Amino acid sequence: MAWNEPGKRDPWRGNQKGPDMEDALRRLRERFGNLFGGGGGNGGGSGGILVAVIAILLAWLLLDSWSVINARDVGVVQRFGKKTRIMSPGFNLKWPRPIETVTKVKIKDVRLLADSVRMLTMDENIVSIDFNVQYQVSDAEKFLFRVKDVDNLTVKQAAESAVRQVIGGSAMDTILSGQGAELVAETKKVLQATLDSYDAGIAVTEVNFQSVAPPHEVKDAFDDVTNARENKQQIENEAQAYANKIVPEARGEAARIKAQAEGYRAERIARAEGDADRFNQLVAQYKAAPEVTRRRLYLETMQQVLKDSVKVIDSGNGRNLINLPVDKLAPGAGVLLQNPDETTRAARGGQQ
Repeated sequence: MAWNEPGKRDPWRGNQKGPDMEDALRRLRERFGNLFGGGGGNGGGSGGILVAVIAILLAWLLLDSWSVINARDVGVVQRFGKKTRIMSPGFNLKWPRPIETVTKVKIKDVRLLADSVRMLTMDENIVSIDFNVQYQVSDAEKFLFRVKDVDNLTVKQAAESAVRQVIGGSAMDTILSGQGAELVAETKKVLQATLDSYDAGIAVTEVNFQSVAPPHEVKDAFDDVTNARENKQQIENEAQAYANKIVPEARGEAARIKAQAEGYRAERIARAEGDADRFNQLVAQYKAAPEVTRRRLYLETMQQVLKDSVKVIDSGNGRNLINLPVDKLAPGAGVLLQNPDETTRAARGGQQ
């Protein structure tokens, strides 16, 4: 008796007893054959294959005829490789694969690219720049089909090109002097223009320079230059502060001196005009009465000269000398000047 006859133990299995797969398949074919009216024998085998094919088709249609798109994504539908439409977020129906395939693109996620480059500046200095680029997908179809390997190749190369163009056109002093914001804005503008020329379907949202510094081989020399520049700026600021303090004071002093000079000028002009007018009046009086005017002028002059004197002088050529205790006279008291011709009261010197 052969080892594989019914009732004979399988030598490969030993004493283990497993399920009879052939019997299970046979029973499954019989059930599907009965379901569709088939019989046993060859007819039953054909019916089982048909049932299996129909079951596979139904499962294929039910499981692969729809697609769910997340709120942050869109779905690009391709029918036999050709783009046909864009699926919006939510539940969408489609033809099963391979008739139609759906590629989901995250259009609201911010993608990040970080890189570091070394380059020459306009004045032939070497600078090392660490930068990053943040961008989003603006057109899913262009993002998938216009360019190749957008994230790892296109954006990286375009960003490096933009940075080299902007930094290569600037001097080292400009790059290190705190004008980074202007350079970043220019880099973003150049990068976006480059990606638009590629028709890549990408919108650049942010460009940042994380580090802008000379290479470590020449860092000490550039640190000395930076310190000198800072000292220069500090001295300029101090000088400007001093100028801001001194210039207004000088202008105020100049205005005061000018106003004082204007006042002195007006005073001198007024006094000169008054003296000239007084002289003209004296001339008129002198022409009218010369002797009287001469005598009056003499007396007024003597009164003006002797009003602060502690001595009494007699103009009578010594014929009438009067000794008075002038140091004991009351303040403001008068002194008589004796004159052979007339007696006049003159003001005595003392406290006014």
